[in-house]
Parts: sequence; C-alpha cells; structure tokens
Amino acid sequence: MVTPMENETLTIKAEAKDLNFYYGNFQALKGLNMPVYDKKVTALIGPSGCGKSTFLRCFNRMHDLYPGTRYEGGINFQPDNTNLLSDKVDPIEVRMRISMVFQKPNPFPKSIFENVAYGLRVRGENRRAVLDQKVEEALRSAALWGEVKDRLNDLAFNLSGGQQQRLCIARALATDPELMLFDEPTSALDPIATASIEELVSELKEKVTILIVTHNMQQAARISDHTAYMYLGELIEFGVTDQIFIKPQQKATEDYITGRFG
Repeated sequence: MVTPMENETLTIKAEAKDLNFYYGNFQALKGLNMPVYDKKVTALIGPSGCGKSTFLRCFNRMHDLYPGTRYEGGINFQPDNTNLLSDKVDPIEVRMRISMVFQKPNPFPKSIFENVAYGLRVRGENRRAVLDQKVEEALRSAALWGEVKDRLNDLAFNLSGGQQQRLCIARALATDPELMLFDEPTSALDPIATASIEELVSELKEKVTILIVTHNMQQAARISDHTAYMYLGELIEFGVTDQIFIKPQQKATEDYITGRFG
C-alpha cells in the first residue's frame, strides 16, 4: 500500500461539489463531494453499476457525446478554478487538459508514431522536430520507447495487448494533460502486462494527477494514495488508502472490502 508522507501538504487539483448526474430520468450520481489531490493516485472502487465509471467520465465531459444526459453541481478544476461542467466551458478544451485511457486498448488504425502524435496534430502542431521530440518523450514516459523505437512506422495493431495499452497511455501523455483518467485499464490484460501498467501508473504521478476506476481492490491498495468507495451512485467513504483498507469508518465499506457485501 502507498503510505502518504507525514505532514505532507496536499493540493486539490479537482473537486466534485454536490455533483448529480442523470441518464434521462435515471439519477446515476447523487450529491457527490470529493477532492482529487494533485500528483496523487485516487482510486474509485465499488460493485458493478455503482457509478464509478459514470463519475470518472464527468471529469472530461464524455457524457456530452450522448443525448439525454444532464449534470447538476460542479467539478472545480485548479489552478484556475474552472467549473468543468459549466455550459461556458468547451468540452474539447476540457479533454485537452484531461486525458483518458479506456478499459480495452484502443489504438487508432495508424502507425505507432501517428497514434502518439494524433492529439498534437489535432492541436495544429505539424513541425516534424516538435512531433519527433514529443512522441519520444511520451513513449519514454509510457515505458515503451525501448521496445518500439526502431519500428515507429509499424501499425499499432502489431503490438501486444499490454504494449497497445502503454501506447494508449503514451498517446494520452503526449498533449501534457494535467489529469489522467484510467477506466479499469488492466482488466483486459494478463498479470505480467497488468504489473507493468501498475508500475507505470505509480511512476506517472510524479508528473500528472491520476484518477483510476478499478474493480480490483488489491490493485487499488497497491497503487493508490487515496480511495473512494461508491455504492448506488453515492460516495460512501473517501480517505487515505491505508485507512480505507485497514480501518474503514463506515460499516458498508468494511463489508465490501472484507467480502461480506450482499
């Protein structure tokens, strides 16, 4: 488990305030209030259908892509105190600052190089020297450079599943995001690839804030600094990961962690 340093000063990077979310008439999130601390890993745990992924996708406005969805409340993003859910905020701008890695690797049908360069090109960056530098930096940060540096023009689909997921992480890193969202990023991977991604997440928090949804409680205990337990769209408990797993304050949290849930 990750143990926070004593007397460590925590800075809030994002904070959900009275957040409600609706799919049509169905309320999926109910009055959530929770901080996400800067340069830390925060894990969201809870049973299937509890709202973890729904909450995660609020941060980069993914729900805007589907009709009939509605937000109430806000998510304040620092350092400029922007409400990410405001009608005045462009979702495209939000997604430039907050990148996402999905459950299954989803490389584009392009070369390894062009996968990583994609977000930079969308931003209008076409200078070859800049692209070369940013692609190499992102692949190094995703611990993939050594494996692909001599085959950057190969199709991304030629990579293994674990390599494809690290490529997706490199693609997400290339635009210098402030917050990275991971939605069960290892659920489709074997144990060796999973260990590689977990190690990578632990290293990335030196550079970027991370919010991760995981169904694997051992994974949450291994890699996160803070953990939130959700149930039926509500935040039941949030705290330092060691405390949540060793001495939870809520009986519902204890029941879930010890397997007595349901």
